[in-house]
Amino acid sequence: MNSVVEAILQRRSVRSFSEKDISDEDLYLIAKCGSYAPSALNRQKWHFIIVHNRESIGRLAKAIGEKLGQGGYNFYEPNALIIVTAARDYPFAKQDCSCALENIFLAAHSMGIGSVWINQLSEICDDKKIREVLNAIGVPTEDTAVGIAALGYPKGEIRKADKKSNTIIIGK
Repeated sequence: MNSVVEAILQRRSVRSFSEKDISDEDLYLIAKCGSYAPSALNRQKWHFIIVHNRESIGRLAKAIGEKLGQGGYNFYEPNALIIVTAARDYPFAKQDCSCALENIFLAAHSMGIGSVWINQLSEICDDKKIREVLNAIGVPTEDTAVGIAALGYPKGEIRKADKKSNTIIIGK
């Protein structure tokens, strides 16, 4: 089995991260892998905002938690975030950014770094308090946040893959 297929089959969401720091170089490389994802007509209308400051991560998590009525919300306490955004009026933002996030998750996995998709932000990123935090960490005002990759070294063992349902249909 080649390494790409192996990474796809083995990658799992990680929801418990250790205190070990991810280097800035590794975070940049992971984000760069996101930028190599396919995009509609190769437009590449996305931005990748790396947040490698636990205080900023905490402020964003708190604002989202308050909006959702979830006290103590913390993104599973990751070491870093990569927020993937695109222009609010770009019709393929969700599709393009989702492809980029998958590249980010696979790149992180290949480097021994755990990840989990945080998707609550996409529908509430223009809430006044949340937008203030996003602006403070560098998210362009004209962008909508499609998703967040929460990243960190896994704490403990990563669970094995659950058996996948039979959803593959061979057409005639």
